[in-house]
Amino acid sequence: MQILGIVIAVVTAVCFGLFVFLLFPKSAKQEPMQEGVAVGPQVGPVQQGSIGSRLVAAAPKGYIGWLEKQIVYAGRPNGWTPNALAVWKILLPITAVLLSLLVISRSGPQPIMIFLAILVTVLAFFLPDVLINSRAHDRQEAIAVALPDTLDQMTIAVEAGLGFDAAMAKSARGGKGPLSAELVRVLQDMSIGRTRRDSFHELEQRTSSEDLRRFSRAVVQADAYGIALGDVLRVQASEMRLKRRQRAEEQAQKVTVKILFPLIFCLLPVLFIVVMTPAVVGVIEAFNRT
Repeated sequence: MQILGIVIAVVTAVCFGLFVFLLFPKSAKQEPMQEGVAVGPQVGPVQQGSIGSRLVAAAPKGYIGWLEKQIVYAGRPNGWTPNALAVWKILLPITAVLLSLLVISRSGPQPIMIFLAILVTVLAFFLPDVLINSRAHDRQEAIAVALPDTLDQMTIAVEAGLGFDAAMAKSARGGKGPLSAELVRVLQDMSIGRTRRDSFHELEQRTSSEDLRRFSRAVVQADAYGIALGDVLRVQASEMRLKRRQRAEEQAQKVTVKILFPLIFCLLPVLFIVVMTPAVVGVIEAFNRT
């Protein structure tokens, strides 16, 4: 028990030292801002001197860039900022370590318990990344699914005599979901004086859906070369419907492969038990009689 107490104290001290090291990193030199020029896009409000900002300053820049992209792809949900996620990535592993040590101190330092403690700590560290990535993926999938129907509505509205902007506004404000929110954002950008090219370029930067990016590039090119946007909408809607049908067929073909492992490891053993148990019992009884 004394050795276990020493191990608990050492691990706690290491966790606290790591937290303090990340909490007070070396101050990085800030580049002077030029008047009227923004250094870069801000995903959330940055509070100088807060715990989250210090953790973000200590983290690798590539990871912070990836995290900001995932937050943008997720639609900037409330409370999901790089600062908040960085704080949770420290608090969750420390909590997991302390709870694991408490459980190990009660049950004894068994190898399986130590392995589970390490596994839970690692999972707790990556949990915020998994959650924000999953939310971003679900939102982009919803955009890809809703895009063909939205383009069909815009095509019908344009062929009925509405302009492109009016058709997009009608489809965006009459629909629901992340795609409607993105189209409303584009309309808001154009209403404050931004050009259609810049607004759709920003839309392309805010999504990872290749279909929506292709549509944004097609609108920008049609606007630059003077091509009728009604023809562009008609072609894009046809292509999106074809791609959606192909994705559905691809998912249907993957079902047979995905169901193979549950069938082998879950259904077949139970089936063998139900079918073979009476025969095995009968054979055992026959040998006992002889």
